[in-house]
Amino acid sequence: MTEYTAYGFTAYGGPEQQEYLSLPLPAAGPGQLLVEVRAAGVNPGDWKVRSGLTAKPSAPAAPTAGAPAADLPGVLGREAAGVVRAVGPGVTGFAVGDEVFGTTDPAFGGYAEYTVLAAVQAAHKPPQVGFEQASVLTVAAGTAYDALHALDLEQGRTLLVNGVGGGVGVAVAQLARARGITVVGTASESKRPLVESLGVTLVPRGEGVLERLRRQLPQGTADALLDLVGGDSLRELATLVTDPARLLSCADKPLAAELGGGEVPRRRTTTVYTEVARLVADGELDPQVAVRPFAEAGAALAEVEAGHAQGKVALRIP
Repeated sequence: MTEYTAYGFTAYGGPEQQEYLSLPLPAAGPGQLLVEVRAAGVNPGDWKVRSGLTAKPSAPAAPTAGAPAADLPGVLGREAAGVVRAVGPGVTGFAVGDEVFGTTDPAFGGYAEYTVLAAVQAAHKPPQVGFEQASVLTVAAGTAYDALHALDLEQGRTLLVNGVGGGVGVAVAQLARARGITVVGTASESKRPLVESLGVTLVPRGEGVLERLRRQLPQGTADALLDLVGGDSLRELATLVTDPARLLSCADKPLAAELGGGEVPRRRTTTVYTEVARLVADGELDPQVAVRPFAEAGAALAEVEAGHAQGKVALRIP
């Protein structure tokens, strides 16, 4: 095989720029793994790159919407799971035939039959964990794991999650509850069954949310806030946190810094990914994956872009 099929975009802008692509099969360079993809995670960051809101990792800056660029076409997707087909120079701990998952190399994407992973940002997939589950662990579950590590909350403390119904929120809720942390979260009413099944106290978004949260939080305050929404919502909920240093945001990093908090310090290492996968294998974490076929990549991304996805969405690659 000299070419492979991928799903990506040919110019920056809206979904109309997306299409299936035929690309030359890459080689595994130094420190890299060439992986035959079995599943790929779908994330909000994917459409933000396509739209030009954030830069494609290999580009120097976010481009003008609708404009072609030298680094295009771009393949969508930041995480994938599959089988190693080639090992680059300098790689240790991985061999051809290994089942792995990880963060895609900046020049490649996950919505594809083949991709390239940096070995230092890849891990072995436990046999108890399916490819679809593994494919969604590096972005959402990895962020949740790193957030709890940074917040360093003790048992009995209260964590407020702004936007608990998405992939990161679902993961952090389970991991926090396993540590004896009380979780209160905001989400749309439609996500109540999922959120409450995780042992989370749901407070619906909308007018009056601040007062509703004060009634649900112990002493009307939270020990920490993980924000997955940003904007005015973050500014409003920040008033409920007793220690601004324990305010972390994935959605609005500049505002979080202005309020005395910061962003989630991501590690993206083999060690972290191995531990997250172990939690799934041991039944301590369920990433709540909805699986779509590769042929529905556009529809899957549209669902995530519209904010309608509950938990995580993965593409099954034939």
